[in-house]
Amino acid sequence: MKLNTIRPAEGAKKARRRVGRGIGSGLGKTAGRGHKGQKSRAGGFHKVGFEGGQMPLQRRLPKRGFVSLTKARNVEVRLSEIDALPIEEIDLLALIQANLVSPRALSAKVVLSGRINRKVVLKGVGATKGAKAAIEAAGGSVGN
Repeated sequence: MKLNTIRPAEGAKKARRRVGRGIGSGLGKTAGRGHKGQKSRAGGFHKVGFEGGQMPLQRRLPKRGFVSLTKARNVEVRLSEIDALPIEEIDLLALIQANLVSPRALSAKVVLSGRINRKVVLKGVGATKGAKAAIEAAGGSVGN
């Protein structure tokens, strides 16, 4: 076998369809598009969801629900993560610097998950009822 003798296998390369090249080709005149109608014409494609002028399904159905744009920017922090921090006064900036929350976070809330064994003071950070009770039981305070 030499480089100048390499060829694709027989039948591997199919000739492209040459439409509109006379009746002898079998694809002359209408070029396989049939007669008239939107699909027979140039640029005969329609928009996604278009139903020929009938009110499309996505517009017939009622609007439902609401997606909050700030949901992802309100974060939760566990009690055990707060306990691991070396500082006593905790605010949103301290949580961002400790890499517990994203720098894009708008607000944070402490949830009751794990234990806290030392006094901490939360400032500008929310806490659930259970987390607040646990922090106060350890001698800390939650003040917004």
